[in-house]
Amino acid sequence: MTDSSVAGVPATAGDGQPQRADPLDQLAYMTLARSTRGLSPAAAQLAWHDWALHLAISPGKRRKLLEEAFDGHRRFLNYVLRSAANPNCPNCVEPLEQDRRYEGDAWQKWPFNVIHQGFLLQQEWWQSAASGVRGVSGQHEDMVSFSARQWLDMLSPVNFFWTNPEVLQKTAETAGANLLQGARNWLEDLGGLLAGAPPANSEGFIVGKDVGVTPGKVVFRNHLIELIQYAPATPRVYAAPVLIVPSWIMKYYILDLSPHNSMVCWLVDQGHTVFMVSWRNPGSDDRDLGMEDYRQLGVMAALDAVGAIVPERQVNAVGYCLGGTLLAIAAAAMARDGDERLRSMSLLAAEIDFREPGELSLFIGESQLAFLESIMADKGYLDGWQMAGAFQLLNSQDLIWSRRMKEYLLGERLELFDLMAWNSDTTRMPARMHSEYLRKLYLDNDFADGRYLVDGIPAIPSDIHLPVFAVGTVRDHVAPWKTVYKVHRLIGGADVTFVLTSGGHNAGVVSEPGHANRSFQIATRKHGQRFTDPDKWREKIPAQQGSWWPAWGDWLAARSSEEQVVPPSMGATKAGLAPLGEAPGTYVLER
Repeated sequence: MTDSSVAGVPATAGDGQPQRADPLDQLAYMTLARSTRGLSPAAAQLAWHDWALHLAISPGKRRKLLEEAFDGHRRFLNYVLRSAANPNCPNCVEPLEQDRRYEGDAWQKWPFNVIHQGFLLQQEWWQSAASGVRGVSGQHEDMVSFSARQWLDMLSPVNFFWTNPEVLQKTAETAGANLLQGARNWLEDLGGLLAGAPPANSEGFIVGKDVGVTPGKVVFRNHLIELIQYAPATPRVYAAPVLIVPSWIMKYYILDLSPHNSMVCWLVDQGHTVFMVSWRNPGSDDRDLGMEDYRQLGVMAALDAVGAIVPERQVNAVGYCLGGTLLAIAAAAMARDGDERLRSMSLLAAEIDFREPGELSLFIGESQLAFLESIMADKGYLDGWQMAGAFQLLNSQDLIWSRRMKEYLLGERLELFDLMAWNSDTTRMPARMHSEYLRKLYLDNDFADGRYLVDGIPAIPSDIHLPVFAVGTVRDHVAPWKTVYKVHRLIGGADVTFVLTSGGHNAGVVSEPGHANRSFQIATRKHGQRFTDPDKWREKIPAQQGSWWPAWGDWLAARSSEEQVVPPSMGATKAGLAPLGEAPGTYVLER
């Protein structure tokens, strides 16, 4: 483990060096953070004060907002009069493209058409008010817009019994049975939350029985990882093995869900020898595990084990989300040190430049990190539900309020599927590691800027000369595709194949062949070619229907041997890597 200068998680001095936090301050932050679910009230207040003060000294902006308010009022009254005479008259304002809350026919009938149109006009005005105030910092403007959207999503007429025609209709049809069932659902969810139980109906997705079932064996284990080697499904395989490094903030089986949508199973069926890192779910004793531990005990230890099982063969390495970031850091250090064990690198929804990480940056700042570090200092880790809560807020309309409406007002339990069950299987993060990657990557962007130290020497992305296959997803709230696209500028001396696929951070990656309504764009930028702006790239590259997996499979195959070989043995007993048990192993089962 890396050295620890203080117990718990350090604060940061002006020179960037760790300093001991005052115990009284830490206790105060910890106490307050428990009541705010880890969110810093100071950060939110600073953003609103910045916005309000600059708005107060901007008479032009205030005049414009007043004009927009009068115009909205005029449009609304005009719509009320027109809709009274003609129920099918055009709306005065349309919902945002991704907003499907008001698509039902019931919302087009009086008075609910008037109600939802009035709400959308209010939403439109607040979008204008929260943005474009001169002098407000970019992050504060984003925080105000985000906060306003959270309040608007919560106050939407969809969420209230008396303003939602679909709920009223269901109540009339069932004589109120929907509300009674909704109350039961709420009590069941509350009991599960207090007991720390998995969500309702998740019993049909048991790891090792229903999900994570691709045959394989655990061939290596250390304090931080288990390494799974999957059994071959073909008589001959590609010579170059595939090593997958998933993110440590999620369970690995996102890539081995049900047999029909398992990326691992698909790769094995294509003739690849696949190894998967399964991260341990850390506890309080692991508080001082840092990023360097995750690199050494994770990526490098896995490479060593793969090299013992499949000797003298380069590895096609794959990293998903933060696992891709860690893989890129490891690859940069290996390139710097002349370690040539990697043959290619695939980055799935993974950032290596965190300068523009999207709305996730709203939860990352000095004030917010101080709160998180105080929470983690108590337990030694960050609970998975706190991270999951932040991700839900990024898409609260779909992940929080729409679900609550269906389950508590309509009394309908949403059918749980494998991806949803996996999403509720949260993981913890060691205090030091979590603080380090938030500060070094998200806050300071050390890796992209050439300041990230490995063994005391910078590991620089431009040192990587491997062919790269990078995947971004259109609706990614965690790793925005334009940020993922920056790999073109950062990776040096190599061809970069970039894919932009439909879907979000998870569903866009788990996009198996045959999945309906999927499309992607793909293009390769050869080494030495000029950089293309991401928006121009998207306009220029034609869309293809279907899954991006086959294109990736062809890319991997082209970076393996022309001739296939006999599958390697499971493990390497002579090298001390005898199989330790069946997949999915034990670490993935830890809660």
